[in-house]
Amino acid sequence: MLKEATFGAGCFWCIEACYSEMKGIIEVYPGYAGGQTINPTYNQVCEGKTGHAEVARIVYNDEEITFEELLEVFWFVHNPTQLNRQGNDIGTQYRSVVFYHDEEQKKITEEYKARLTKEEVWDQQIVTEIVPIANFYKAEAYHQNYLALNPENMYCQSVVRPKVEKFRKVFGEKLK
Repeated sequence: MLKEATFGAGCFWCIEACYSEMKGIIEVYPGYAGGQTINPTYNQVCEGKTGHAEVARIVYNDEEITFEELLEVFWFVHNPTQLNRQGNDIGTQYRSVVFYHDEEQKKITEEYKARLTKEEVWDQQIVTEIVPIANFYKAEAYHQNYLALNPENMYCQSVVRPKVEKFRKVFGEKLK
């Protein structure tokens, strides 16, 4: 059965690039969620005044990959202890957030976060928000498949590509 997940883990180019390579993933597209501005633009979201986070909407086949497996990647590809930032990307639009689509996703996410906290995986407190999905707006077309279409972009070379390469090493058995 096809299901959806929506994650904010900093720049959406990074998480889109990782998830799009996984078995069981039908589609991944960057977008904006969690804010009050209707149909925001990238520039509006970057200003940090819309309330939206940069997110990846993931359409997946839950008979091939589980929501918990998606969360495993989510926790791995970003630092969930950084409040309203990822690396040099600073602002609420880069916050760590799981927008759950149903109560099962909420429960699984809360349990996973509690387990990581108990195991002290990070030295600092996990600040990831776990909130219901209230809205989602697909990002402009030029953000779709950004790394593949813009491999020479300096941000892609210095930030996106290293995350994707690390992801591939750790999750090689889950790749298409």
